[in-house]
Amino acid sequence: MSGTEQARKTAEGLLYLSGFGNEHSSEAVPGALPHGRNSPQRAPLGLYAEQLSGSAFTEPRAHNRRSWLYRIRPSAAHPAFTRIDNGAVRTAPFTEPGSAPDPNRLRWNPLPEPAPGTDWLDGLWTVGGNGDAAQRTGMAVHLYHANSPMERRVFGDSDGELLIVPEQGGLLLRTELGLLRAEPGEVALVPRGVRFRVELLDATARGYVCENYGAPFQLPDLGPIGANGLANARDFRAPVAAYEDVEGDVEVVNKYCGNLWSALYDHSPLDVVAWHGNHVPYVYDLHRFNVIGSISYDHPDPSIFTVLTSPTDTPGLAGVDFVVFAPRWLVGEDTFRPPYFHRNVMSEYMGLIEGAYDAKTSGPGGFVPGGGSLHNMMSAHGPDRETFDRASEAELRPQKVDDGLAFMFETRWPVTLAPQAAAASHLQTGYDDVWQGLQRHFRS
Repeated sequence: MSGTEQARKTAEGLLYLSGFGNEHSSEAVPGALPHGRNSPQRAPLGLYAEQLSGSAFTEPRAHNRRSWLYRIRPSAAHPAFTRIDNGAVRTAPFTEPGSAPDPNRLRWNPLPEPAPGTDWLDGLWTVGGNGDAAQRTGMAVHLYHANSPMERRVFGDSDGELLIVPEQGGLLLRTELGLLRAEPGEVALVPRGVRFRVELLDATARGYVCENYGAPFQLPDLGPIGANGLANARDFRAPVAAYEDVEGDVEVVNKYCGNLWSALYDHSPLDVVAWHGNHVPYVYDLHRFNVIGSISYDHPDPSIFTVLTSPTDTPGLAGVDFVVFAPRWLVGEDTFRPPYFHRNVMSEYMGLIEGAYDAKTSGPGGFVPGGGSLHNMMSAHGPDRETFDRASEAELRPQKVDDGLAFMFETRWPVTLAPQAAAASHLQTGYDDVWQGLQRHFRS
């Protein structure tokens, strides 16, 4: 049985715990969780008790993230880490020669095919970002394209949490807290510091990653919407405990303050037999997003499509919002229904998971699954000429938009490009041309 076949067999029928932000608990072996305390003098079954903190100890209870892990060996039992090559991974602040925020509208085709034997970590490729990872502010946009599983290799990101958005090919994530299956149309959220390995469920895998250096993602407040809607907490699935009791060499790669560091363990660090807490990974099916929209007139602001948000000290101003444009009905009367022309104080990176996006239908190379566009702060954008002409003349009957699944990473600061993204062969030329030909219609 091939590695892909074995991974898919393992992924079938995985069990999950339900609910975003819940205080979960799980044990792979009965009796592995202690009762009535977190750190007894002797942990059950000869395990080691260890706390993994995703927030400062004294942050308010509602924002505090931590999990207690009961593992075969403590994380402290490892040799020294040494620097390794960063590959195509870059981290904020982006200060390489050639790095600068770009006011131009930019669009890329999908990443080229990877070299044979490229695993998920080696296949990471940075578009750009903002803030400062060491100061725990801002975010980065990465792409990945892989054709090989991570074998005897584990990765952990000390700089931020990772929101993984598969576009092509499914993933099996073996994390310290258990297993997650993430297919195109789903997203996986791996908290800061949680170690994991990525195996492929198909011959190749391609997608997007938002690395959030700031406050952990949370569900947005609903305000006047009320108690229900958008992404419902119950639809987020956390893993049940599953552990590896594996001896022998395992490479552990740690992303730390922008650089990759490696240590060769003599065992697998995915050896957590039981755990409890709320600093846990999740998988979420974007098709379960409960879309809220206008039933009278006008196109709502895209904030109404927010799945997850990383708040800052300014209410309503996110370090990064994750927004999804899921299947929905358009019924607005006397309304231009595609997204309107816009200049935004926030910066927008958009990707396409499947189908087409209703505001981007033309231009050289087009806006295709696996590709992406960047409209930085105050860059004017909106529907292309073809979309504008069609939507301006369309019969305004109820219309179901169900032929695409797009998303957006929206962030408070301009996205500075990594030089490799600014000079990439798959960066489209002539993207500005999609707005050429918009005719003067003014009548005095």
